[in-house]
Amino acid sequence: QAPLVESGGDSVQAGGSLRLSCKASRYISSSSCMGWFRQAPGKEREGVATIYIRGGRTYYADSVKGRFTISQDNADRNTMYLQMNSLKPEDAAMYYCSVEVSCQYPWPSWNKVRGWDSWGQGTQVTVSS
Repeated sequence: QAPLVESGGDSVQAGGSLRLSCKASRYISSSSCMGWFRQAPGKEREGVATIYIRGGRTYYADSVKGRFTISQDNADRNTMYLQMNSLKPEDAAMYYCSVEVSCQYPWPSWNKVRGWDSWGQGTQVTVSS
């Protein structure tokens, strides 16, 4: 069983909304962070948002602040969401879920691929103008 499984990707028009889900098959400890990254064709994978399991602190990329919301399922620590509103064509990408088992705060490099322990296979988001 894959450790992280994303779902919810779809094709939407600009201005629309999507909610992505990430389910971890392994226990997520309170010292962990879960995050969302995305990668468009020809571009590097970039951090979109991160949430600290303990305390719920969040980080967001500037490009998604005010439009995207990362959250954890209140009843299931192993499930995380990314609510994406006011989608733009530039949001189109493969979205990946990630886990870092021991997070420090602050974490200036949260949006870099290096340092994250586990990755999902991704879910595709397409946004048409």
